[in-house]
Amino acid sequence: MTRKTVRIAMNGVTGRMGYRQHLVRSILALREQGGLDLGDGTVLWPEPILVGRREHALKAMAERHGLEHVSTDVDAVLADETVDIYFDAQVTSAREEALKKAIAAGKHIYTEKPTATGLDGALDLARLANEAGIKHGVVQDKLFLPGLLKLKRLIDGGFFGRILSVRGEFGYWVFEGDWQTAQRPSWNYRAEDGGGIVVDMFPHWEYVLHELFGRVKSVQALTATHIPQRWDENDKPYDATADDAAYGVFELEGGAIAQINSSWAVRVNRDELVEFQVDGTEGSAVAGLRNCRVQHRSATPKPVWNPDIPATEVFRDQWQEVPDNTEFDNGFKAQWELFLRHVYADAPYHWDLLAGARGVQLAELGLRSSAEGRRLDVPEISL
Repeated sequence: MTRKTVRIAMNGVTGRMGYRQHLVRSILALREQGGLDLGDGTVLWPEPILVGRREHALKAMAERHGLEHVSTDVDAVLADETVDIYFDAQVTSAREEALKKAIAAGKHIYTEKPTATGLDGALDLARLANEAGIKHGVVQDKLFLPGLLKLKRLIDGGFFGRILSVRGEFGYWVFEGDWQTAQRPSWNYRAEDGGGIVVDMFPHWEYVLHELFGRVKSVQALTATHIPQRWDENDKPYDATADDAAYGVFELEGGAIAQINSSWAVRVNRDELVEFQVDGTEGSAVAGLRNCRVQHRSATPKPVWNPDIPATEVFRDQWQEVPDNTEFDNGFKAQWELFLRHVYADAPYHWDLLAGARGVQLAELGLRSSAEGRRLDVPEISL
């Protein structure tokens, strides 16, 4: 076996998602398993360089995990010819400029979403990356969740017949920050800093719908800022200028209709923080992060509406659990492995910056739909 060291500049790993999912559960997990075996006698050994603005936090993180390299100078890291890949998990408002610098430096790009604050910028990134001849990928983690992988298995097996509708519920109560600390950073609730649930979640819904059910043809959305005042990390009150809830209806290629509610101002009364119910002519399924339940046409009960008597059926008990039938790895790690194989073994990979631009487009049109109070077509985009 030949071990090839892959130096990855990881910008934004002091944030919760960048640290937990990308550094610890992905890159460090790959190191713990001995690297990534490409199957041709080569093992990739990821060597992270922790990049950010707070040197003390980076050094503490590096010491905690036995890592050697930290930097607060992004330009110097990008100028280092031994750095192969640039990864970005910064706040949205800082991402576009950093990605442009990384592309200009000839680094392969792997990034969180949204890739830019607007469609023009997202498309520009995709064009620049293609012109530079680099490999590029965008995190689309929910496709790799066990629940959605089971749902994909059902779709591929023809379980649903003709799919009629998709109904999604996502969200949880994010504390305001006054009497309990908020679970999300305050910039998420300031539009001027790139915050808002549409910008955050519509890119997710775009790739989930596109990959599983069909391209989004139109969007009609209504947004709200249900909690107008919150308290920041320094316990100071601030005005929430970004949407914290969005209610969307999406027309899909093929005729199915999707309805997805997204909210940081909802208390959870479901089995998981996100659930999708898919109804088809032959059967239905409810998929979450990990679990998936089904009800086939042949086992569908026949309830009768009668408000005068209590319900005698326990409807949840009438669904069957879909077995795992395989071992599911962490979704972020699974996509990291695919991207690394794409870069170093030229394996197929289509979750690129153009795919990321589709998510930015849907968020942009969702906000415009809400502002204008009308349904908008979602045109296909290309370079």
